[in-house]
Amino acid sequence: MRDKKIGITQDKYIKSPLNYIGGKYKLLNQIVRYFPKNIDTFYDLFAGGCDVAINIKANKIVVNDINDSLINLYRFIYETELEKLIEQIQKVIVEYELSDTSKNGYKYYGTDSSIGLKKINNSSYIKLRENFNHCTLSNINKNVAFYVLIAFSFNNQIRFNKSGYFNTPCGKRDFNKSLKNKFINFKKEMISKNLIFTSQSYEFFLDNQFSKNDFLYIDPPYLISMAPYNENNLWNEKKEIELYNNLNKIHNKNVKFALSNVLIHNGKVNRILEQWMKKYYVHYLDSNYNNSNYQKKNKQKTVEVLITNFKSK
Repeated sequence: MRDKKIGITQDKYIKSPLNYIGGKYKLLNQIVRYFPKNIDTFYDLFAGGCDVAINIKANKIVVNDINDSLINLYRFIYETELEKLIEQIQKVIVEYELSDTSKNGYKYYGTDSSIGLKKINNSSYIKLRENFNHCTLSNINKNVAFYVLIAFSFNNQIRFNKSGYFNTPCGKRDFNKSLKNKFINFKKEMISKNLIFTSQSYEFFLDNQFSKNDFLYIDPPYLISMAPYNENNLWNEKKEIELYNNLNKIHNKNVKFALSNVLIHNGKVNRILEQWMKKYYVHYLDSNYNNSNYQKKNKQKTVEVLITNFKSK
């Protein structure tokens, strides 16, 4: 069951202060329109950067991700007063002698925005990263240290190696005015919602007793892309098949769900997804901001889809 793509309109959504690979901020307007209008409990089972969960209206929102460092950070932001959060972030920046362009500007550090701050911050950043990875932080909350690392990392990305160590290199930006505003807006939106944070595999929720108006959103690692979050091959064909089998079971329980995924990427086709999605409603998303569609797949590097098990009203 195919659905034609709908053009993009500009709505006001909250941006996550984390630049999570595969984040859905730019697609929110296309995705949310297919969600139920009245949601009791919204389950974001692969929450990642929290772009979707933070912008959903529901009585309760479950933010789940298997990355416990990420979930601990969200919980800490949610439960800590804003002024205290900013104060603690600034404390780490000062203690590790990292740059502060929101206060001093670029000229103070003998650079500009195009050259960036990597040379200024690299040694201090590596020191903070080592202390974070080896739990040798002194008088600093680990969640705050984690966020500062993200703020100063390359493209604000989050990557962990096979040993579980954060390994994103230092970037060219810092906790500047733009990022600070994103953080503040994110925090304010958080406290306006009833959020529950969990760090479980998505299978943990499969036996839940869901109510009629509960809704599951699933945005798993993409099988055919080489995104950093899957560089350790934590997601494979076996897990892909298991996920779809589990979603079939959810469907048989009359629970509504929506799945985000990539059907085509750089010439590769997810054949497992291609076969499975035939029994559901398929919505083609304009991830490249052009008018490409499934029939024009050879002219488009990526075809992203949203699959629902119900017809949107």
